[in-house]
Amino acid sequence: MGDISTKPYLIRALHEWCTDSGYTPYIVVQVNDRTQVPQGHVRDGQITLNISALATNKLLLGNEYVEFEARFNGRTERVSVPVGSVIAIYSRETGEGMGFEVEEPAVAEEGEATMHDASPVLTDASAAAEAAQQPGSDASGKRSHLTVVK
Repeated sequence: MGDISTKPYLIRALHEWCTDSGYTPYIVVQVNDRTQVPQGHVRDGQITLNISALATNKLLLGNEYVEFEARFNGRTERVSVPVGSVIAIYSRETGEGMGFEVEEPAVAEEGEATMHDASPVLTDASAAAEAAQQPGSDASGKRSHLTVVK
């Protein structure tokens, strides 16, 4: 049996901490072909999503996907994000949170997608969110400012 990723557990824990503290939890997501988000809100291949109870309906923080319904420009949209595509989760109010390595889906011999072990990165996650929203920032052309803590 392979190692189980810690990433979904850390996402759930930080979501609970934000909620219990009265903060608004946000996630930053690297958009790929497995990510179902409103494309009009994607900037530089990334999107920042409010995952608070007030902003979402039917929120599910699963081991493989973060799924919910939310309103974008007055329309209800279904959002589905692979946990491996989550770059960071943080509090909007304080910027405290955690950043992660993006996990590329590996295809198993039988064609099933598998998840790599999460490598959590401790950081001021607001910096990751700001970088994601900066015009002209290109994840493919610049080296990440985040460092891996083991």
